[in-house]
Amino acid sequence: MNATSPALSVRNLSKSYGAVTAVNAVSISIAAGERVALIGASGSGKSTLIRMASGLLEADRDVGEVRIFGELVQANGRLASDVRMVRRRVGLIFQKFNLVNRLSVTTNVLIGSLGRHSSLRGLLGLFSKEDRHNARIALAEVGISEHAKKRAEQLSGGQQQRAAIARALVQQAEIIVADEPIASLDPKSAKRVMDLLAELNRKKGITLLVSLHQVDYARAYFDRVIAMRQGTVVFDGPADRLTPSFLTELYGASAEELILPGQSGPGTDFEGGILDVQRIRAAEDIARAS
Repeated sequence: MNATSPALSVRNLSKSYGAVTAVNAVSISIAAGERVALIGASGSGKSTLIRMASGLLEADRDVGEVRIFGELVQANGRLASDVRMVRRRVGLIFQKFNLVNRLSVTTNVLIGSLGRHSSLRGLLGLFSKEDRHNARIALAEVGISEHAKKRAEQLSGGQQQRAAIARALVQQAEIIVADEPIASLDPKSAKRVMDLLAELNRKKGITLLVSLHQVDYARAYFDRVIAMRQGTVVFDGPADRLTPSFLTELYGASAEELILPGQSGPGTDFEGGILDVQRIRAAEDIARAS
């Protein structure tokens, strides 16, 4: 691996489903240690891009390439032969947590170590003392040590998402790719999860690529935002550019979808709940004219 390689490099990636193009010739590069939010209304292509970037979904044939820290994930619509080895460096977090409900929280977290062991060893639950030690540390880092022996289904949504983050820590992930990780959470739990991800970036240097609907969280927790619309990147720049008027220019009426009705944001310009884009834009126009 080249020490100067980006944490994630996506070049000319496309994905079509029949006549529908979900992602159209997207290229992005994310440096090691960056915090990047991926935003867009429903159907913009965020989830499809994330799945291709992490090697879970093949792109269209004969186009595109994905690399993680310089190592090939896929090219021309074909996964690399050693993609499983490359994916060990990527911690995946999803909206639905992807925990095994009947297993204990500790066992769910230990699953993060399976990439370093044989399939048989993982199937038999033969985790080493070091693995179990790492799991205890990870659970302490995410603040749910007291729930270690509970079944995953006994945890709240926010606690389950923190368990998923602990699993990524045990995996020793160098980049966390999260697809709508707070969409199912109440505002208090959402803030706690975002605080935790930001802390891992600051303290451990873990690169973050997080797709979000909520622009207020993108502005509060990320330096850079990539905005998608209809499968293409329409903005890639500083998070503080995402004013209500700019969002309306990018998305029109769909801009309202990027703020969840009734939710307060984490102390940003959008705090206070429902975003009335047209009203705010009119107020800005009046202020500039006065």
